[in-house]
Amino acid sequence: MTITDIKTKTALITGASSGIGFGIAKQLASLGYHLTIGGKEPVEDVQDQLADLARAGAAAVHYDDTDMRDSDAVRHMVATARERMGSLYLLVNNAGIQHVDTIADFASDAWQAVIDINLSAPFHATAAAIPFMHEAGAGRIINIASVHGLVASPNKSAYVAAKHGIIGLTKTTALELAQTNITCNAIAPAWVLTPLVAAQIEARAAESGLSFEAESHRLVSEKQPNGRFVTPEEIGEMICYLASPAARSITGSTMTIDGGWTAQ
Repeated sequence: MTITDIKTKTALITGASSGIGFGIAKQLASLGYHLTIGGKEPVEDVQDQLADLARAGAAAVHYDDTDMRDSDAVRHMVATARERMGSLYLLVNNAGIQHVDTIADFASDAWQAVIDINLSAPFHATAAAIPFMHEAGAGRIINIASVHGLVASPNKSAYVAAKHGIIGLTKTTALELAQTNITCNAIAPAWVLTPLVAAQIEARAAESGLSFEAESHRLVSEKQPNGRFVTPEEIGEMICYLASPAARSITGSTMTIDGGWTAQ
């Protein structure tokens, strides 16, 4: 089974109604993928995004607003996506949330929500997807980690812990599947101007009194030597490569797209 077979060009991308996930979905749509995208908005609020993916070339697009904190619902989401699309070749675990506070002041419910969505949901989605990929004889699992899966920053304990965990989960999944045609890899982007990051910049701008643009530049330049945001399209292009036959021997790896952040 190869990626040129239309039956294999099926993908479930969680957290894909905006930001990184939507950028990934558009890249896959351009290759004619049959897509299921996840999001937290009601379906009536994402009609423009679904239409955009169809115009980009998607063979078909479905939407799923599963609560990613619910482990049983996550597993059901995967089964439903496979049933709708007829197969599940590519799973992209992208959904994520952030909460910023010191460890001493970090609310326990905020900690749990970050762990549930950023780490536990990918585990449950992966566990549900593997049998379908075994049945099909091939598959790709790609986890969207972060540079914070490799290095830490203050006030992001839950996010850093979850993203370090995602990289560990990626390695374990790859080893368990090493003798199959299913691979598992992670992508670790640096700053991407998503709604999640924009909210952080707005908070920093309110505190500093600087403009959004000035605070954006300060944020990126603190960590990234190249001084610019990573784009969702760049991440999407890496996804397309990892999903291709050319990447069949790449598994258990973490691909950094970080403008030199972790090279320092």
